[in-house]
Amino acid sequence: MSNDVKLYDRDPKYIPRIAAVHDMCGYGKCSLTAAIPILSAAGCDVCPVPTALFSAHTKYPVFTFHDTTDILGGYLDAWRKEGVELDGVYSGFLGSADQVAIIQRLYREYPTSLRLVDPVMGDGGMMYPTYTKELCTAMGALADGADVLMPNLTEAGILTGIEYAGQDIDDTRITEILDALLSLGAKNVVLKGIDHQDSKIRNYVVSSQTGTDGMQELVHDKLPYMIHGTGDAFASALCGALMAGLPLAESARIAGEFVRHAMESTRNQPHFEERGVSFELNLGELTTLVQ
Repeated sequence: MSNDVKLYDRDPKYIPRIAAVHDMCGYGKCSLTAAIPILSAAGCDVCPVPTALFSAHTKYPVFTFHDTTDILGGYLDAWRKEGVELDGVYSGFLGSADQVAIIQRLYREYPTSLRLVDPVMGDGGMMYPTYTKELCTAMGALADGADVLMPNLTEAGILTGIEYAGQDIDDTRITEILDALLSLGAKNVVLKGIDHQDSKIRNYVVSSQTGTDGMQELVHDKLPYMIHGTGDAFASALCGALMAGLPLAESARIAGEFVRHAMESTRNQPHFEERGVSFELNLGELTTLVQ
């Protein structure tokens, strides 16, 4: 892909170490239960930083939620004392606005690490149940300096103040959103989930180096059903491909196809619409990236 940005040079004998700053759900496939196996399959050493503990993901009508903010300072103090080294910081769902400072601390203490930001806040025009306006505002601070910012359209609207107008938006609105996201200070943006109702899903990749003049469109076949957790699987696979040394747009393409294949596998599982995306049978697609 022309003008594709490469963010990481991978030594095939080296295993890069990634801090995955995300929540942990005991049941339901998303967040850390997606990030750990997917990044591991792509040859990464995943170091979880759990931002919250859930009994199950928030699509279930009953779940418990425990905010871990109070333990994270000591958690990272111990890492510093042990001399933990990181090649990337991949952040997703946060349990409170105060956790933005935890991620910014990681940026300060690991200044050469890639900053990979999935601003998990909502979908379908709605914020997730545990999110507040304060938390969404704080999340916006992570866009500034992000090596890759990976919002869906709902999250892009929250970050930029551009009203969510559904998933079927024209090129003018896409360019407006991408320009606004870059103006927040992101170095590269992957905008997810444009749907023109033509049996395709489109993602867009843009770099601050070329602006929207260098925008790349990635088109994937759309399946006739939705599954919880595909955004987390996509972001994790994208990060894994990046850390395998692949360019950004190619990494996003690989992530999109991985998710589509995983959704096909998921369709055969019991209660698939509630539980979430089942990617286990498709992890081999990612292990081949580093062989």
